[in-house]
Amino acid sequence: MAAPHPIVQYTSQASWAMVEDKFSPFAKETLAKLITFYEEEILPARRLSHAQIPDDPVKRWQTVIPVIEELKVKAKKQGLWNLFLSKAHYPEHGVPLTNLEYAVMAELLGRGGHMAPQVVNCSAPDTGNMEVLARYGTPEQQKKWLVPLLNGEIRSAFAMTERYVASSDATNIRTSIRREGDEIVINGHKWWISGAGDPRTKLHIVMGKSDPGNKNTHQQQSVVLVPSNTPGVNIIRPMKVMGYDDAPEGHCEIIYDNVRVPLSNLVLGWGRGFEIIQGRLGPGRIHHCMRSIGAASAALDAMLLRVTDPAKKTFGKHLYEHGSVVQDIAKSRADIEGARLLVLSAALQIDNYQAKGALKEIGIAKFVVPSMALEVVDRAMQAFGAEGLCQDQELASTWAGLRTLRIADGPDAVHLQQVGQRELKRVPELLKRKAELVKRENALFAKAGIKSHL
Repeated sequence: MAAPHPIVQYTSQASWAMVEDKFSPFAKETLAKLITFYEEEILPARRLSHAQIPDDPVKRWQTVIPVIEELKVKAKKQGLWNLFLSKAHYPEHGVPLTNLEYAVMAELLGRGGHMAPQVVNCSAPDTGNMEVLARYGTPEQQKKWLVPLLNGEIRSAFAMTERYVASSDATNIRTSIRREGDEIVINGHKWWISGAGDPRTKLHIVMGKSDPGNKNTHQQQSVVLVPSNTPGVNIIRPMKVMGYDDAPEGHCEIIYDNVRVPLSNLVLGWGRGFEIIQGRLGPGRIHHCMRSIGAASAALDAMLLRVTDPAKKTFGKHLYEHGSVVQDIAKSRADIEGARLLVLSAALQIDNYQAKGALKEIGIAKFVVPSMALEVVDRAMQAFGAEGLCQDQELASTWAGLRTLRIADGPDAVHLQQVGQRELKRVPELLKRKAELVKRENALFAKAGIKSHL
C-alpha cells in the first residue's frame, strides 16, 4: 500500500480520498512542496512576523515586514506562487491548478493566519484584484498593474463598501464616477477598504455610480483603476476589528475628493461594475472559506494540546476529564469535516461551471463556514480560559477575523436570502411531481380496491 499523501495530517483521510483522483501529478507535487515549505519556513517565522510590526502608532503603518519579504523570495523560487489563479480560466497568467486543487492548499494556508497567504502571493484583496485584471483588464492595464501584482512587487485595495449607506446592497453605492473629457472624475466616501493602509499598496480598484438614471439598477455602476498616490485620495483612518487594526494592511476609511484618472483606467466598460464584482467575488469567497476551515483546524489542534497538558490540570484532573470538553472536541471535528466537504463541492462546481454556475454552492458555503469556524474557535478559547482572550494566544484575533467574514463579501443575511429564494423556485416542479405521484397512488388504490388510510 502506498504511503498516504502528507496532506492527510492536515485534513482527513476521507476528504483526501474523495479528491485525490481529481488532483493532477503537478498539483500533488505542488501540494507536497507547499506542506514542506509551510512546516519548515512559514510556521517557524510566524511569531517573528508579528514581532516585526512596531507598536508605534505611526511606524506600524509604514512597515514592510522583513521576514515575509524574505519568504516570498524563497516561495517564488520554488514555484509556490500565485497558486489561486487557475490557468483553465486565465490561460495567459494562471497556473495549472484547478479551484478544487487550490482549495486544499488554501486550507493549509489558513492555518498560518494572515502571513501564510502573503508569502505565496495568495492573499486578499490582491487575489480578487488580480482576477479582475486578468479577466477584464486591457493589455495596457495588465502590463501596468497585473504584472507587478503577479510578481508580488506591489499590493492593492478594492474600494466598494461605503460609509452612510447599506453597502450589502451594492445598488446603494453613491460614489460618483463621471467622465469629463479624457478623464474620469471620482468623488466618494468609502470605508472598510482592506489593504489600503499597506505602504506597498499602489492601486485602488474603485466601484462607483456612473449612470444613476439608468432604469436597470445593475447597470448604473462602473469600476475604475486609481493609483494610490493620485491627488485627492485621502486615507482618513484605519478601522479596528474588535480592537485589532490589522496593521500594516488595515481596513481603511477613504475619501476620494475630485480624483482624476485617464479614461483608459475604466475597466471593461461603462455600466459593467456589477458584472465585474460578481466575477471577482465568487472564487474569492471559496478561498476565504477554505482558509477559515484551516483556521478552525489550527484552533482545534491548539485546544487538544491545551486540554491534555499536564501543567494545566485543575482539581487533579486533565481538562479533558472535566465536563463537556470531549464533546466539544468531537463536535468541532464533525463541524470541520462537514464544512470542508461543502467547500470542496463548491470549488468543483466552479471548475465545472465557473462561478456563475456555482452560486448556490458558493452562497451556502459563505454563510455556513465562517459560523462553523467561529464555534470551533470559541470552544478552543473556552478551553484556554482567560489566556484564550488575550494577545498571548492567536485565538482572539482569529475569532475577530472570522467574525468579519460573516459580513465581508456579502453578509450572511444576503446569502441566506439568495439561497432561500433559489429553493423556493423549486416549488412548481415539486408540485408537478407530487401531482404525478398522487395520480399513480390513486391508480394503485383503485386497482387494489381499497381506500388510503392517510
